[in-house]
Amino acid sequence: MNRFHLLIAGLGLAGVTVPMAATAAPRPSIDARFDRLDQRIDQGVRRGQLSRGEAGRLRTQYRKIARLEDRYRRSGGLSGWERQDLDRRFDALSARVRYDRNDRQDRNDRRYR
Repeated sequence: MNRFHLLIAGLGLAGVTVPMAATAAPRPSIDARFDRLDQRIDQGVRRGQLSRGEAGRLRTQYRKIARLEDRYRRSGGLSGWERQDLDRRFDALSARVRYDRNDRQDRNDRRYR
């Protein structure tokens, strides 16, 4: 009887996890993330949410991630660990863009230019 309960529990667990994995949103490609971050920085500058200095620092970080990705790809493609590392760096840069765009500094003040 114990084996029967384990079998039923296993089938129930598989029945729940398989549909969830199939419906998970696909991860955006690295190129798409680069493009989106670049657009967000440009948009922040145009709307006055980012100063020139902030945009320059964000773009420097952006270029560092791009160079790191190139180095990873030249070494034989992206391994799982390398993709995770890039994702973590993208997440940190994205959070920084969000923070800098919403920090409410007065961009019309001359000292921020």
